[in-house]
Amino acid sequence: MVEASSSTRDRIIDAAMRLFGEHGYRGTSVASIEAAAGLTPGAGGLYHHFASKEAVLTAGIERHLSRLDALRDIRRLFLDLGDLRAELTVTARYLLAELDNENELLRVLVDEARRRPQLLAGAVDQLVSRTHTDFAAWLSQRTDGRLTAAQATAITSVGLGALLSSRLLQTVLGPIPDLASPRVDDETFVTTWVRSMLCLIEDPPPLAPRSMLRGTESDKTTPTT
Repeated sequence: MVEASSSTRDRIIDAAMRLFGEHGYRGTSVASIEAAAGLTPGAGGLYHHFASKEAVLTAGIERHLSRLDALRDIRRLFLDLGDLRAELTVTARYLLAELDNENELLRVLVDEARRRPQLLAGAVDQLVSRTHTDFAAWLSQRTDGRLTAAQATAITSVGLGALLSSRLLQTVLGPIPDLASPRVDDETFVTTWVRSMLCLIEDPPPLAPRSMLRGTESDKTTPTT
């Protein structure tokens, strides 16, 4: 009995997240979720497992995020390859694959980010912020401290931003006609991304520490006496 209930719960989450991604949260009714999950639409079967439609959304986001443990701790991705180019290539391919696997989650985040900021704040933190922090820390360690914290953060912002935006644009805008914007295949994108990252690492931007930048800004804005 427990196994059957768990299976029904999973089917409801699967159906709901797919429909949320296709039609948006507001455009998806409880009855349509029940029908897609193999339940009698409108009979209230969903409420035997969840208190509300929003509870289904919360459970769906939590389940998606539980699959992203490796993405949230990016340092687990790397074997001791001994070659930075190879490690960056593996990283780019892995992150793009994970973003493709979580396309439903990305669509829900894009659709609901403004309407449900509190509900989705944790998802954004785990999907983006923690990955950014871990990648910057790995980059500093991998380059034997040649990069300052500010430089590692800046390079990470450019690198991960490019990977994430390459998928978010497709999620938000849908397929872009080749004539309007020629599509770059993933292999070319990854090769270009790796070369760009290596150039930034080899010749990092000359960024001053944040404390120095604050002091400079303060000097500019504080009148002299």
